[in-house]
Amino acid sequence: MKVADAIVIQGLKKVFKGALGDRVAAVDDLSIQVSQGEIFGFIGPNGAGKTTTIKILLGLLFPTSGKLQVLGAPAGDNETKRRISYLPESPYFYEHMSGYEVLDFYCKLFRLGKPARKKKINELLERVGLASDGKRALRQYSKGMLQRIGIAQSLINDPDLLILDEPTSGLDPIAHKDIQDLIISLKQQGKTVFVSSHQLTDIERVCDRVAIINRGKLVKLGSMEELLHIGRIIVTLTGADDAVLAAVKAVSEECVMDGNMLRVYVRSEDAVLKVLEAAKGKATLVSVVPQRQTLEDLFVEIVREARK
Repeated sequence: MKVADAIVIQGLKKVFKGALGDRVAAVDDLSIQVSQGEIFGFIGPNGAGKTTTIKILLGLLFPTSGKLQVLGAPAGDNETKRRISYLPESPYFYEHMSGYEVLDFYCKLFRLGKPARKKKINELLERVGLASDGKRALRQYSKGMLQRIGIAQSLINDPDLLILDEPTSGLDPIAHKDIQDLIISLKQQGKTVFVSSHQLTDIERVCDRVAIINRGKLVKLGSMEELLHIGRIIVTLTGADDAVLAAVKAVSEECVMDGNMLRVYVRSEDAVLKVLEAAKGKATLVSVVPQRQTLEDLFVEIVREARK
C-alpha cells in the first residue's frame, strides 16, 4: 500500500445467507483505492452494496473475503478509528437537547476537558453556520440544521477520513450549497472525504473521482473528465442567409432556426471549423458551446443497461 492511499479495497466480497438458505453476494470482487486528500464519490442504485461496503470499512461488518486497509491499517483497527468519522444518512439525536449540548456530549466521549470542549464547540458551531442557534433545542431545527449539527459532531475528533452517507439529502438549496462548500473546504484542509449519495449533481460538483457500483460489482471508476465525455457541440450564429444555412447543413447533425438565431449541432472540432468557415463574412458567431454528458446521464445509462 502506498502512503498516499487513505482507503484500499482489494477483491472485497461479502456474502449473506438469504431467508431460503441461499447465499447472496452483496459485494462481489470490489477493488478501489482512495488517495489521501481527495473527495471520492461512491454511487450506485439501491441495493448495489454501498452501505455494506461502508460498514465493512468501519469495522461494523466482516468481509467474506478480500483485503481492506484504512489509513494504513486493517479495517476496524481500534486506533485507526480515532482518526475516522462517519455521518449516517439520518443521524439521530435527542431532540430535547440543544445543538451545544449534543456537541458537548460527544466531546465528553472524546474525553475533552471543559475549557477545550467549550472552545471546540464554539468553533464547530461557527464552522457549520449554527453559531446563533447553538442554544436552541434540536426539535426546533430544520432538516438542514440537523444535518449541519451532524457534520459538526463528525468533526469533533479532527478526523483524517470522513465517510458521509447522503450528506445533502432533503436539504433546501441554500443548505445544499453550504454543505457542498463545507465538503470542499475539508479537502482544502487535507482531509479525505468518502461520499455516498444519490444526489449526483453534488457528486459531480465536489468529487475528484467517483466509483459506480451495481449489484455489488464495480462498473466505472475514474475522474469526471475520464468518465463524462463531450457530446454534441452547439454553434450559434446570427444573420445567416439561405446560402450559409445550406453550407452548414452539409457538415452538421442538425440545424435549428429560432428567429434570427441559427443553432448548428456538430460532433467534432473539425466540423466546428467547417461551420465557422462557411459563416465567415456572412454571419455573426454568437457562441460555441460543448454539451458534456452529466454524471446522472452516465448513471442512468449504466443501470438501465445492467437491467436488460
